[in-house]
Formats: sequence, C-alpha cells, structure tokens
Amino acid sequence: MRFFEVKNLVKYFGGLAAVNDVSFEVKEGEIFGLIGPNGSGKTTIFNLISNFHSPTSGSVLFKGRDITGLKTHRICKARIARTFQVVKPLGRMTVLDNVVAAAFSRAKTKHEARDLAMETLEFCGLAHRKDMLAKSLPIGERKRLEITRAMATLPELLLLDETAAGLNPSELVEAIDLIRKIREKGVTIIIVEHIMKVIMTISDRIHAINFGRTIAEGTPGEVANHPAVIEAYLGEAYARG
Repeated sequence: MRFFEVKNLVKYFGGLAAVNDVSFEVKEGEIFGLIGPNGSGKTTIFNLISNFHSPTSGSVLFKGRDITGLKTHRICKARIARTFQVVKPLGRMTVLDNVVAAAFSRAKTKHEARDLAMETLEFCGLAHRKDMLAKSLPIGERKRLEITRAMATLPELLLLDETAAGLNPSELVEAIDLIRKIREKGVTIIIVEHIMKVIMTISDRIHAINFGRTIAEGTPGEVANHPAVIEAYLGEAYARG
C-alpha cells in the first residue's frame, strides 16, 4: 500500500489551470520537496490536499484511502497537518494556549490537551515562550509556533509551506534541524520552499512544477541539473554552483 499520492490533480480558477494533471507519490518517512516559481501551483496543491479548495478533477490518497474532498477537520483527524506561508497565530492568546487549541484535535480533556501542548512545545524548542502572547513573538518564533501547532495534532504527514521564508541564517539552521528532528520522530514531510539551501539539503526527493504542470522529479542533484528546472526556476548560475 502506498503511503501518500496525488493522481492527475487538476484545479481551475475560472479559465486558469492553477494545477494541471499533477501526480506524485510520497513514501513513508521521507522528506519530499515541492519547488517551482511563484504562482506555479505549489500552495494550491497543499490547498487541494487539505481541502481548502476542492480539485476540479483528480484524487488524493492517504494510506490507501481516497481523501479527496474530505472536510478539513476530518483530514486533520486522519493525521495530516499543514502550516501556512503567512503565519496567523491567535495573537491575544499565549503561546501555550495556541498549542492547547490545536491539541484538542486529539485530547479529550483540557488536562490532556495541556500535557500534549507542553510536550510539543518542548519538542519544538518553544517551551521557554509558553507564557508570552503569540503576537509578541519575532517572525522566526512565529514560524516555529506554526509548526508546533501542527505537530500538536499528532500528524503522520506534515505539509510545510515556506517555513524558512524570512528567517536569518542562524534561524535557517535551526529550522533545518527541527525539520530533521520531526522526520526522526516518524513524521513524513512534504515541504514547499524557495530557499534552495534548505530544500536541497533536507529533501530525499524533489518534484518541480511550472505553470501548474510537472517538469521534473528526482533526487535533489537530479532536479537541480534538469534543463527544464534550470530554465524555469533555478537559472544557469545556480546550476554552475
């Protein structure tokens, strides 16, 4: 049984095909990168997987189950979680309460939710900020809170959407370490990222798209040297190193 796959995924917005016949498989335990120029359809694919938008056609399968069009909260219950490009924590609530809110997707009582939230904050390196209002966090820690909230739902598959955007060099290293730590915990990851240092470093395989269509898939080295990827996205300077 395949762990996760999308088959012939299509999404039209009016007459525009934002995603056009995209298919890929993600193996359990791997970090699978999704790259492409701005507007190429990467976040739309995440939205189709998590049913923020319904696909025009095609299917999404998780552990052999067709989850296409499943309500978003049921996708969470199925153990798929995601983050967003623009992080929007519950700003007037503490960091802990933000994570408690997410933990209620698994916990049956407030006590259980708080315990799960604290455990997840410790794991993600934010426990020291638990009493701070979320709106007071700097961008790097807001990004980390976004991941922490997703992890509090106990996902088996985690979708990370531009987690590294806006981070300084030291925060980038910390983000890479956290993503690897999450994988070591047994969580499979699909990551959308524009920072090549991040995605080429941590991905086992990469799927590249442009104008909503697949243009390449393979190891980071194979994709980085693929002519269509160089032309559409990376450029000759990157390919030459």
